[in-house]
Amino acid sequence: MSAFLQSLLGIVIPLFAVSSMASVGLAHPLREVTRPLRRPVKVAMALLANFVVVPLLGLLLLRVFDLALPQKVGLFLVASAAGAPFLLALVRTARADGALAGGLLMLLLPSTLVFLPLVLPLALPEAHEHVGAVARSLALTLLLPLALGIVARWRFGQRVERLLPVLQKVSTLSLLLLLPASLLANLRAIASLRGTGAIPAAALLVAGALLTGYLAGVPTREWRVVLGLGTGQRNVAAAMTVATSGFDTEEPLVMVVVTSLVGFALLFPAAWALRRLLERHRAPRRPRFSEPETEQLGRRRA
Repeated sequence: MSAFLQSLLGIVIPLFAVSSMASVGLAHPLREVTRPLRRPVKVAMALLANFVVVPLLGLLLLRVFDLALPQKVGLFLVASAAGAPFLLALVRTARADGALAGGLLMLLLPSTLVFLPLVLPLALPEAHEHVGAVARSLALTLLLPLALGIVARWRFGQRVERLLPVLQKVSTLSLLLLLPASLLANLRAIASLRGTGAIPAAALLVAGALLTGYLAGVPTREWRVVLGLGTGQRNVAAAMTVATSGFDTEEPLVMVVVTSLVGFALLFPAAWALRRLLERHRAPRRPRFSEPETEQLGRRRA
């Protein structure tokens, strides 16, 4: 059963990543996807939140919680990797701007490919030679489908837009398979971490990253929601690839998986809450007085 679930995850994870990123490229013109990248303040705050504040938060949690070294490595890798396709599912749940999410991923994914090799020797010196494999995997499953979707929309227009509902259904179905499969495949690993402080540390990392991104998301409420979810959802795929390459033990990978499951448990309810916040913010404000009430006030004063 465990082998079947692992094989299923090996298919579903890249399928979700490719279909999600390709659907963003088909759904939005290039000018919409790159819109966040034209604002220097937005770019600077997104990079600061994801590659300075959250990694520092990870280091702080390593000092607060008495974790074993492999667990520390797993947590630090998650804290250092940003830009995940799961952001698109979270943004759909929150009914936020998908183009903003696509633009944020275009910023965070290449930045992770540069940043992760810099911090990798601090956490896992033995895996330094595998950074190229990480970069290739992320480029093929995330950046390439996004670019192909954008080019296809630009080149063929409405003729390829018919593929969009199909890609969105594939993305949704793969996500529905991914969540329970991840949980069932790692039940034993999760149980082994009870009482170690690993789960509270993972929860604090995800919650702190979500709050960091939300506070850094100036100047609009829509951008706050997208950046909050995008910062809270770390790049688990990159962290998993590195965690499996440098240790003979599976403990770093287990910590990465546990953190990803904790992220699912926290971020989807957060996305629902942020959805209600956005709906209230978008709702037209009712006038303080209706027209008849205003006329009556005027008559009384007269």
